[in-house]
Amino acid sequence: MKNIALFGAAAALFAVPATANAQAYVQAQTGLDSVSVNGGSSEGLTYGVAAGYDVQARDALFFGIQASVSDSTTKECERDLLSVGDKLCVRSGRDLAAVARVGTNVGDTTKLYVLGGYTNARIRVTYNDGTNKDSEGTNLDGFRLGAGFEHDFGGNLFGKVEYNYSNYEQGFSRHYALAGLGVKF
Repeated sequence: MKNIALFGAAAALFAVPATANAQAYVQAQTGLDSVSVNGGSSEGLTYGVAAGYDVQARDALFFGIQASVSDSTTKECERDLLSVGDKLCVRSGRDLAAVARVGTNVGDTTKLYVLGGYTNARIRVTYNDGTNKDSEGTNLDGFRLGAGFEHDFGGNLFGKVEYNYSNYEQGFSRHYALAGLGVKF
């Protein structure tokens, strides 16, 4: 089911918009990544790209879809858990998301919006006891909710700030505070 949803979102994202008032875009984004696991949290940097398009529905109302891929530097390690000198690390990896956006135009150059959709994150656990190193990764499905502010700088260039909350399986959740720079075409 999740593969069908991702394929459908990707196909819709890259399909040529049928309406004349649709605006496609691509953006680079970076920001703070805070990953929580059963009450504990760790912070790092997230970075990635997103693409999508928005369709103007009425004077001030727009709808859109967006797909993104990002990675993270967030990592937490503990030493001396089972024996002296051992090390257990949990690292967040790539994050894929497909979301829908709905928002309002505030003047000619600014948008406020909310978003929601599907996300899939990769988590890698590594254990090293000094002689053996074991590593295992897993993909976690979840949902994403967020809100943002977007401003056109002129021409096709725009910037945005956005907050995202993602909740995954197995007690994982994530908070993103993002800044993005993109181009519309």
